[in-house]
Amino acid sequence: MRFSRVKAKLRNGDAVLITCCHFIDPSVYELVSLLGFDGIWLDLEHHATSDETAATLMRAARVGVSDVIARPAKGEFMRTGRLLEAGAQGIMYPRCESAEEAAELVRWAKFAPQGERGVDGANGDNPYCAVPIPPYLKAANEHTLLITQLESPAALDAADAIAQVPGVDVLMIGPGDLSTIAGIPYQFDHPLIADAYRRVAAAARRAGKWWGTVSGSPEHMQQLLDLGAKFLCHGADIIMVKQGMELIQERFAALGFTFENRLAALAAEVERAG
Repeated sequence: MRFSRVKAKLRNGDAVLITCCHFIDPSVYELVSLLGFDGIWLDLEHHATSDETAATLMRAARVGVSDVIARPAKGEFMRTGRLLEAGAQGIMYPRCESAEEAAELVRWAKFAPQGERGVDGANGDNPYCAVPIPPYLKAANEHTLLITQLESPAALDAADAIAQVPGVDVLMIGPGDLSTIAGIPYQFDHPLIADAYRRVAAAARRAGKWWGTVSGSPEHMQQLLDLGAKFLCHGADIIMVKQGMELIQERFAALGFTFENRLAALAAEVERAG
C-alpha cells in the first residue's frame, strides 16, 4: 500500500490542500497527482461514478504523489472497504450525525482489532498480494485516513462525541449542506457558519484530532488556518473548465464573436421563476 501523504503531513503539523476532480477521465487524475497536490477528492456521493471507474482513476493518480480521498454516500459502509481495497488513502464520510455512526465508519474501514474490515489484499491496496498480511493489516490501520463530515446543526451538537471516537482522524465541516439544512442556504458569512468553525475547532482540539473544511479564497483559507484548521479543500476541475471557457467568451466577444450560452439563459430563467 502507499502510505497517506495527507496523514503524514498532518502528523508533522503541516496543513494540507486537496482539490476535487469531478471528471472521470484518468488523465485528469494523472495530471493533478503529477502536479503534486496533497490529495484528490473523489466524490461518489453526488455522482454516478462506479467502483470500477473509481479504481481506474486511483490507478492513474498513483503515477504522481496525491492521495485519493474517496467519499461514498452516507451509510455505504460496504463500499468503503472496496474503495480502500482499490487504493484510496482516505475515506471522507458524509452526513455523520453521531458518535455511533462514526464508530460504524471505523468498524468498516479498519482491520481487527480496531475494526472489522474484511481482508482480501488482492487489489491495489496491498498491492496485489505483494505484502504479507500481518504487516499489511497493521500498516493499513495506521495510515488510512478517516474523515467525518459534519453537515447539520445536529452534527455540530455531536462534534465532541464524534471527535472522541478512536480511529476518526479529521472533523470536516460541510458548509453547503450545513447552511442549507439550517435554513440559510450558502450564506457562508452567516454567524452560524462562523460559530461552526469555532465549535468544531474546539472539539478537535479537545480530542487531539485535526479539523478542516472547504475554502473559496486564500483570504478565507488564512482565516481558517488562524483557527487551527489543517485539512483544507479548494477548487474543482469542472468549475475551472467552466470559468476558463467563460473567459474565452468574454475576451473574444469584443471581436464580434457571439455565443448561445444556454447555461446563462437557464440560470436567468430559474432566477426569474424563483
